[in-house]
Amino acid sequence: MEFASVHPICLHLISSAIQRCRLSGDLCRLSVVLKRSPNPDPLLLRISISDTGIGSCLEEFQDLKFPREAAIAEKWDGVLSVKTTSIFDNEVFNYQLNLKESASARRLTRLPSNLKNGVKFSGTEVCLFISESLDVLLAEINCFFQKMLVLKIPNVAYELVVEHDDASGLRYENVFLANESDPLHFSASNLERLKSGLEDYILKHGNSSSKKCGSCFPSLEHLKVGSGIACCKEGLRNTVLVMEAVILISEMSEPTSSCFRPCGAKSEVLCFKDFTPCSIPPSSVKALTCIDWRSYGLTLGSIVNQHGYALLEWEGLPPSAHIDIVLHCYHDQYPNMIPSARKTQLDRNLIKKSVKLALDDLKEKHAGVLLSALALKIRSCAPDLAKTIAGLILSSKDSSFRGECFSLLGLQSEGVGGEIVEDCIKEKIISVIEMNDRKSNQKSELAPFLFENDSLQVLEFQEEEYEENDDGPFSPLDI
Repeated sequence: MEFASVHPICLHLISSAIQRCRLSGDLCRLSVVLKRSPNPDPLLLRISISDTGIGSCLEEFQDLKFPREAAIAEKWDGVLSVKTTSIFDNEVFNYQLNLKESASARRLTRLPSNLKNGVKFSGTEVCLFISESLDVLLAEINCFFQKMLVLKIPNVAYELVVEHDDASGLRYENVFLANESDPLHFSASNLERLKSGLEDYILKHGNSSSKKCGSCFPSLEHLKVGSGIACCKEGLRNTVLVMEAVILISEMSEPTSSCFRPCGAKSEVLCFKDFTPCSIPPSSVKALTCIDWRSYGLTLGSIVNQHGYALLEWEGLPPSAHIDIVLHCYHDQYPNMIPSARKTQLDRNLIKKSVKLALDDLKEKHAGVLLSALALKIRSCAPDLAKTIAGLILSSKDSSFRGECFSLLGLQSEGVGGEIVEDCIKEKIISVIEMNDRKSNQKSELAPFLFENDSLQVLEFQEEEYEENDDGPFSPLDI
């Protein structure tokens, strides 16, 4: 794996630490400490990435390649210092890895180890020195952790610390600290955590705040969430590739709050792969383009893939609404390798299926949401149709007919105004339209009755008994 800049190297090392914590199964801590070196090189940063996971087998570092760009070579010497131990080891192993070294035999140097003196623990620490702006690197790592919270990995607590060593002495600054209690049960599924994590991400304005914004979202009724999951077996190892999609629509009746997110007509697609944030590949962007958004009442104007981040721009979306999408692709086993030849097509099909399932889930749970363009057009005729039907009922001189209509509508037969009858009929028409639109992609079924009484039972047709005459009952054989 080759990197185009220094920052992805740091994020890759953090991602590896997260995987070690996940595999541990126990409660783990992941700590990233940035320390600015004193003079003569104030831009030189020491980056320490430590975790209390299962320990490293060093294989994860073998595929790392030093970038060939000259600008990166000036910022980093390509050296990684690694300390690691597993729960079963009696010592802490120390290594130095030089990515600039092309010969594998000289790439890894084993240093003297340290005895654990009978203490049982596991973990890994990776250190490197780079010449980079502290503020720039800090902002990128902080953004990385904010997105990591969307996954709500249950057994990992994160911290990002800046260590200052200047004339005032040694001091620490906690830039990011996430170890709050999770209301979800430890055994909750990955999809349940993804839904809950996206909700918090929205309520906390991209996790930039530690508290949910009560002014923008006074209740959870303003959030509508749908989810979908698609799986398939791939590769000779018979592993299962899983694609999860969560779509959240946030609505504001009066978007007057100053902290409400701008650009409501644009949706950033958060993308995760194997439990870590990643840039969205072109194949995934193409899959999003191929989805029939119009069947869900959405008009996709354009998709911009900028620096690995996809922005979906909608046409005609109300200014009070905002759509957020998160995709997570992972394997049921780790570590895992998939054939690159099938990977692009596989991801594309799974994305289309999981996103469609998430949209269908939204329509099923929330009436009137994501109606197709055809349903919206038909629904626009509901007021006129309701007015016509109400007029026929009220103008009828058959009191028995009017009484039966009022009964089916659930209204009193006396003293009911025309406006009440009209509104009741309109609600029933819209309800039928929405019900049929939700079932449009399912098996064709009989359309529901427009006027339906809960007390009505399904009629069971029995063979009619004919009047008997002198020759006996009528028979087809008599013809």
